[in-house]
Amino acid sequence: MAVVLSALALVVAVAALVVALRNGRAARTRTADDLPADAAGLRREVAALRAEAAGALRHLAVVRYDAFEEMGGRLSWSLALLDDAGDGVVLTSIRGRNEARTYAKSVAAWSSDQELSPEENEAVAHARMARS
Repeated sequence: MAVVLSALALVVAVAALVVALRNGRAARTRTADDLPADAAGLRREVAALRAEAAGALRHLAVVRYDAFEEMGGRLSWSLALLDDAGDGVVLTSIRGRNEARTYAKSVAAWSSDQELSPEENEAVAHARMARS
């Protein structure tokens, strides 16, 4: 189980790194001295922060289910992690009696080039409805 969780953490970290590199934004530390003093400057600053937040993985949804009839407890799951444009990743863990498998599929503009399972499609749909 620890190996599965470690692999899942690695996949999530790689996905976050890919999104950050795609946006080409390095994390910056700002002080109060760096902020503009006028209202127009503050509006520009807020607009820049909103644009930066659009690339964050803010839309997420988890769908839990029983992948196999002999397995109960809804131990399998699909997790959609998407930004405002619908770009990101869907992670799926299929739990069987003797093993668990984890899959990652990329998503662009709320759809994927790879075929998504019904549960993965449901996770993407729920994440899309959670848009703010």
